[in-house]
Amino acid sequence: MAKVQISLDAELVVEVMVLVGIGSPQDAVEAVVRDYIARGHRTEARTELREQSLREVEVKPQEPQG
Repeated sequence: MAKVQISLDAELVVEVMVLVGIGSPQDAVEAVVRDYIARGHRTEARTELREQSLREVEVKPQEPQG
């Protein structure tokens, strides 16, 4: 796997380490990024399911009214 090196504000990294409860700056930032990606995938899945159910409602024929 390719690695990327970046610079981050030290206070930001320390805050992430405290919030995540991980002692290594590398591991803490990586955990946050992985969580962010996973949250995005969950949101996409929920949105897709909702859109799919809305399409199914639109396709169903309506019962005669009145």
